[in-house]
Amino acid sequence: MEDIYNRVLDGDRRAVARLITMVENGDPAAAEPIRHLHEHTGRAHIVGVTGATGSGKSTLVSSLTKVLRGWEMSVGIIAVDPTSPFSGGAILGDRIRMQDLTTDPGVFIRSMGTRGALGGISVATNDAVNILDAFGEDIVIVETVGAGQVEVDIVKLAHTSVVVTMPGGGDEIQAIKSGIMEIGDIFVVNKADRADAGRTYAEITMMLELSDRKDGHLPPVIRTVATTGEGVEDLALAILDHRRFLEAEGLLEQKARERIIAEMLEIINRRVGDTVVKALREDPEMIDLMRRLVDTREIDPHSGARMVIRHLLKKG
Repeated sequence: MEDIYNRVLDGDRRAVARLITMVENGDPAAAEPIRHLHEHTGRAHIVGVTGATGSGKSTLVSSLTKVLRGWEMSVGIIAVDPTSPFSGGAILGDRIRMQDLTTDPGVFIRSMGTRGALGGISVATNDAVNILDAFGEDIVIVETVGAGQVEVDIVKLAHTSVVVTMPGGGDEIQAIKSGIMEIGDIFVVNKADRADAGRTYAEITMMLELSDRKDGHLPPVIRTVATTGEGVEDLALAILDHRRFLEAEGLLEQKARERIIAEMLEIINRRVGDTVVKALREDPEMIDLMRRLVDTREIDPHSGARMVIRHLLKKG
């Protein structure tokens, strides 16, 4: 796998696509190049774009990318879509909505499925970000799946989290009130040419002024019309301003450290889960435990979980 590792570092787009496919499919052969690429990461600025379905995230990401490309910045885009229950691939395929970017050599676009990750961010997504980082992209944008409410897991991955809203999204405003205020670094009122955009802008601004953020950063609220590009340059400037804020406050390194820890914990959780599932199916002692849990109900799930952990630790 040394060949694909070198090709990624040399700027081979086909090698990048192949390696992302390998990590998405759980190919064990991807482990070695991923391990070696790690030392070449940490240079890209990771931007998470999240928001409810219909808020125009994909169109906004496309318009934002065009602005960044105009400033001669290379951009990698990972569009996280719901996973097909049949193929395991991404259902919506956001690349379809970004067709005009596909011929730009300074843009790399990849749609990925959630693969069962509750927050929409899977281990493969983290690996894909690292691959694009090592590949040399200046900005890596991760657009999360829209599931009717904004996801919060993106904050573990991104340096700058952009929350996209739209006028008339009552449910979305309610979701924002329930906790996203503390983690959104930039708020966007997209489709701002609608009549009730001013009200949505005022509501979000008021909530932000009342919120108590630990980092002391008051997120800007930006109005955009992604279809025309209106306000998108302001969004791009806000992203770069937030990076400068993180650097000045010494928070960029902290965010990078927290991201790596979160990534490692996610990998541990996934591997432990896989080990437990295999043991429950194949280990005679664990099969007997499941019988006592499900059939005779001699033990409860909490006790069962403790017994599984003790058994695996003893075997390890």
